[in-house]
Amino acid sequence: MSLNKDWNQFLLGEGLDSRNVFTYLQGLEEIISTLKPKSMTEERRLALAKQHLKEARRYARQMQNELQILEERLSILEESLNEGA
Repeated sequence: MSLNKDWNQFLLGEGLDSRNVFTYLQGLEEIISTLKPKSMTEERRLALAKQHLKEARRYARQMQNELQILEERLSILEESLNEGA
């Protein structure tokens, strides 16, 4: 299983069964949590990676909320267009 290949498929919208960005973020979180730093530098890098992952999850939630709002607006516009036709 190649993370790069899976990520590229996700970005291109190929093979999207039940996977979404949160699935990938959880996988990355699990990978990061299993790593054992051997130096302070590695420990700081892991802490930074965890922080970036947390921010990515927050931005993904924001994008998901915005997408939901836009989809609702689109459906309202399509309904009003159909009623006017």
